[in-house]
Amino acid sequence: MEATSALLTDLYQITMAQGYWDANRGTEEACFTMFFRDYPFKGGYAVACGTAQLAELVEDYRFSDDDIAYLRTLAAPGGGPLFAEDFLAYLADFRLTCDIDAVREGTVVFPHEPIVRVTGPIMQCQLIETALLNCMNFQTLIATKAARVCRAADGRPVAEFGLRRAQGLGGVWASRAAVVGGCASTSNVLAGRMFDIPVSGTHAHSWVMSFPDELTAFREYARIFPKNCVLLVDSYDVEQGVKNAITVGLEMRERGERLAGIRIDSGDLAWLAKMARRMLDEAGLDDCGIVLSNDLDEHTIKSILDEGAPVSSWGVGTKLATAYDQPTLGGVYKLSAVREPGQKEWTNRLKISESAAKLTMPGVLDVRRYYHDSGTIAGDMVFDVTRPVDEREVIVDPVDDMRQKRLGGLRFETLLHPLAREGRVVLDAGERSAMRARDRAAAGLETLDETQLRMLNPHTYPVGLELGLHERRRELVAKLRGIV
Repeated sequence: MEATSALLTDLYQITMAQGYWDANRGTEEACFTMFFRDYPFKGGYAVACGTAQLAELVEDYRFSDDDIAYLRTLAAPGGGPLFAEDFLAYLADFRLTCDIDAVREGTVVFPHEPIVRVTGPIMQCQLIETALLNCMNFQTLIATKAARVCRAADGRPVAEFGLRRAQGLGGVWASRAAVVGGCASTSNVLAGRMFDIPVSGTHAHSWVMSFPDELTAFREYARIFPKNCVLLVDSYDVEQGVKNAITVGLEMRERGERLAGIRIDSGDLAWLAKMARRMLDEAGLDDCGIVLSNDLDEHTIKSILDEGAPVSSWGVGTKLATAYDQPTLGGVYKLSAVREPGQKEWTNRLKISESAAKLTMPGVLDVRRYYHDSGTIAGDMVFDVTRPVDEREVIVDPVDDMRQKRLGGLRFETLLHPLAREGRVVLDAGERSAMRARDRAAAGLETLDETQLRMLNPHTYPVGLELGLHERRRELVAKLRGIV
């Protein structure tokens, strides 16, 4: 069984698909958009990630013979088979023909703006919803966490090594997302091979513990890996561990080699790093770096650096690979327009709900990102690609229509780009590159104002509906509620 199976979905997607098929509505066209409502980690931005895996899912999307056999075994609660044989025969030959547009991986994104748009037969749009959200929600969350951690690290390399604590095989994609967000490397070897991203790592405490004494363990490791020697010095006592590392480092220097660094994985990391730096410098090993690890996150890293700890690089695991302090992005996938096959005009659709925060946006949506002359971003406009943009180029906050901003006259770019056309993926290898996405994320973060990057109470970036879209949404709400 493969993770790319079309059964990677919720059951109600398939029951609705049978409903559309049986009601002869399977070919009715629809437009769905994915977006999220709240900033992750109480921050000021998110880093989009997940479209590379989404492309794989689209390429491999089909119901295998085993999938069909399994669906045939499902019984309806009231008795009898859940799925009709004719529908299962249809699924056996099913292929996607929908179009998918998405922001490029590494793009800095914000609440209430579409990051993926799917158009095509409504049944197909529905069938891929769960897998799409699974890809985009998780990886965007991890990439955003990585960006925050790497920003706190203030230019010092961060290695991700959370696979052992990650949620199953999702850790493979977590490692990739961490690199997209800014990590220099991962300990995850499978991710390194699959995604062509840098891997790093040395040894664990068990290496030291397996030898009669720490000094012998260090000497053997240095002998075997003279060009990749970072010694873990806290198996027993950090001060003694540093002394033993200094002994080995001086021996390596006599052989024309270099002790690359030491790693501290427990205790008062800031205090111990200062002590270790002092000891290393006094021994003449000022080129030996200090790596810190042990349940780090962006807040701990900032605190350690604020204390003046001399850190060369970081190892971040659990709290990065699991998005420890926020389990989900909360992205949603909503129907925004429909039309009959062969027709040109779309009919807007809107979800109102009892909660104002859950009011959706109608239309075939895209995003314009406007830039100040300085290169910083000025605001994002959500607009309907089938309608002209009002010449004033005003945006209206989707949850507070008293908040408006005019963006006319500024340079802009649109954010959604083709991922698939008629079910065929059009992303080239370069657009699937994690390293290219990492560069894009770094460049995108540079376009933010410092107030939007701070971890505590960041300034809210302006995202709004194009004025005409805002008016159409307001009219549609009034109509659906029977006000007019």
